[in-house]
Amino acid sequence: MTEQLEAILPLAGLQAGGAGPLYLKLRQSLEGAILSGKLNHGDALPPERDLADYANISRVTVRKAVDDLVKDGLLVRRHGSGTFVVKPVSRVQQSLSRLTSFTEDMARRGLTTRAQWIERGLFQPSPDEMMTLGLPADARVARLGRLRIADDMPLAIERASISAEFLPDPMGIGSSLYAELDKTRSRPVRAVQRISACNMKDPDAAMLGIPVGSAGLSIERISYLASGRVVECTRSIYRGDAYDFVAELTLSDS
Repeated sequence: MTEQLEAILPLAGLQAGGAGPLYLKLRQSLEGAILSGKLNHGDALPPERDLADYANISRVTVRKAVDDLVKDGLLVRRHGSGTFVVKPVSRVQQSLSRLTSFTEDMARRGLTTRAQWIERGLFQPSPDEMMTLGLPADARVARLGRLRIADDMPLAIERASISAEFLPDPMGIGSSLYAELDKTRSRPVRAVQRISACNMKDPDAAMLGIPVGSAGLSIERISYLASGRVVECTRSIYRGDAYDFVAELTLSDS
């Protein structure tokens, strides 16, 4: 364990490192290890007791340094599991004037995407799904829940509902839902999207690797076919530290 700590945190001179609180020096050392890549996203931080023994400081000092980094979003505590690194992400801008999929958005930026399935299958529609999608009580609805990841960084959780008429085999979806809908000529051509601020709750925060209470964006989108029929209803949670939504506005003639 000592060799592992020495490779991550060269703390030999912490006690004699000049003026300033010890917790702040430790905080800066930990932050430097994260930003330099010695500690990567998802890595477990050594236990506080090991850090205290290694640096020859009190566990109270270690706890204060770790608390600061948790508040700043560089570390996250997971009950029963430990403390983990949350490396800062480059912000992504998404235009609100174009209807595109997550996969298409990330591909244009040169990012590699993948998804972890949370839910996928055909179900009896809920009253809300029946009303939004215009379904009778005996219809079936495809539900798709995915954790969306770009360059190994979890960015969003998407939960979509689509009539089984347009998506009879949700298990056959590859990397892009819209590519699958293209096969049945059911890709939406327009959408109405509502965006609101939110604070992350478990289990969403844990899946995104960020602290509970972190700022997020809640997005509800209803997508339409050219005929005007609703084809998709999606509810998504995006990381507030990673996404910016941009709209272009023009001056009206009136």
